[in-house]
Amino acid sequence: MINDMPIIDSHQHFWKFNPDRDGWITDNMAVLRRDFLPEELEGMYQSVGIAGCVAVQADQSEEETLFLANLAAEHAFIKGVVGWTDLASDGLASFLDKYQQMPVIKGFRHIVQAEDADTFLCREDFCRGIGMLAERGYSYDILIYARQLPAARDFLARFPYQPFVVDHAAKPDIRSIRKGALPPYTSSEDFAWWEKEIRLLAAHPNVYCKVSGLVTEASWASWSMDDLIPFVEVLLSAFGTKRLMFGSDWPVCLLAATDYSEMWHPLQQYLSTLSAVDQEQICYRTASEFYKLAL
Repeated sequence: MINDMPIIDSHQHFWKFNPDRDGWITDNMAVLRRDFLPEELEGMYQSVGIAGCVAVQADQSEEETLFLANLAAEHAFIKGVVGWTDLASDGLASFLDKYQQMPVIKGFRHIVQAEDADTFLCREDFCRGIGMLAERGYSYDILIYARQLPAARDFLARFPYQPFVVDHAAKPDIRSIRKGALPPYTSSEDFAWWEKEIRLLAAHPNVYCKVSGLVTEASWASWSMDDLIPFVEVLLSAFGTKRLMFGSDWPVCLLAATDYSEMWHPLQQYLSTLSAVDQEQICYRTASEFYKLAL
């Protein structure tokens, strides 16, 4: 059924590789040390039936936001952009006013996984910036590790009307997580702990989640869909299909897959067991509505 409907990839990246800027790409990630641009992705989309995408920032700069917006202007399949701006800046309002003139920019993200979330997410200047997004129609992508979920929970409670989406299911450590641990569940290394925290986030109706990035949290050399299914099933139960959206996390997914189809086809096969309505919701409708995409 999935092949009969439009599919939106809600999470992928573009970059022109710069070894100084892109120091997060370590030696064991050498496959990512090259340019990844729309011409390559568009060809892969055509081969697997993806209609369009949301391009998400990978570098924390205004230049990155403009780079992605310019790519979207040149390539119609890029339906939206999640950019970066300094949400803690005293001059944020002027930046947001500028971006209002670029309707392809749908929201913003900060790489909170690289921060001390307990302190960063409660900073008053950052929270002031978050408070300015909803009134201008912008969403916010939450990029955190599983261990940062409690801090994110407290943060989210401050903004009941701001549209949020959790990237990559908060990056559970699928390759080593303990699925049989006994209570009390106090560690992010426990599957039940991650599940508990995810359900607490999902209790906020303004919080969505991406079924994305899971392959790179599993064993890069030996993962299978069976490793991912328990996590996807929790997401389905916690968020429901109306708050879940598919994302590839291309090209980062190439750390664990030889190409786009190796990541997509096992997930596609699993999603095909859902009803046609639920498949459409996860693969198309949630992303298009959350990001207000013009399709």
